[in-house]
Amino acid sequence: VQLQASGGGLVQAGGSLRLSCVTSGRTSNDAATGWFRQAPGKDREFVAGIRWSGGNRYYADSVKGRFTISKDSFKSTVYLQMNNLKLEDTAVYYCALRWGSTVHQTPQRYSFWGQGTLVTVSS
Repeated sequence: VQLQASGGGLVQAGGSLRLSCVTSGRTSNDAATGWFRQAPGKDREFVAGIRWSGGNRYYADSVKGRFTISKDSFKSTVYLQMNNLKLEDTAVYYCALRWGSTVHQTPQRYSFWGQGTLVTVSS
């Protein structure tokens, strides 16, 4: 399984970005994809997750109401629409996949990771 994340960039506070995570080699819908982020000097943290089967979505409290996770099964792609971005959203964003339908918030539960895409929010 390989994941390719893209869509990061520089945006002003209050702006929007959409991240994409293209997955190849996923042979089952019994899987979940999560978006995580890691700011300098901080631990990697859960942002949002989605089940490939059923499409249930989960969010960290810090992004609820601002971020939306979605998937396109035909394209095997998961998106993270980020609106009303704040300075504290600045981080490298990673997508990850795990077998099994549970969306875990712990990074160690995910076996496959994309390379990360940098999101920088400026004032």
